[in-house]
Amino acid sequence: QVQLVESGGGLVQAGGSLRLACAASGFTPDYYAMAWFRQAPGKEREGVACSSSTEGRYTYTDSVKGRFTVSRDNAKKTVYLQMSGLKPEDTAIYYCATDLRYLTGWCDWDQFQYWGQGIQVNVSS
Repeated sequence: QVQLVESGGGLVQAGGSLRLACAASGFTPDYYAMAWFRQAPGKEREGVACSSSTEGRYTYTDSVKGRFTVSRDNAKKTVYLQMSGLKPEDTAIYYCATDLRYLTGWCDWDQFQYWGQGIQVNVSS
């Protein structure tokens, strides 16, 4: 069973840091893109950061570049999102997702089929 479980969310003051983790099971993340999305109140879901199956290839939305870092530990089947310099506008529910298309380990925001339940991140001003 493909499953993604997020952890590490919470409340933090502006300028602070949080690290989210996504534990995967039911597949081998080594071969697939893993991504973080978020949805703020009243806003559409947006892709935040993506880790391609190819080492060293990452994609970020412009608003988080230089502040967020996505990484993965394939041995642990876990992907992380290190968030620094957090801003109130980062407040959202963050979702982990994966694209399990065969031989397509690169990042495509529109091609993620499996999702975690989401985890709340609140950044106070």
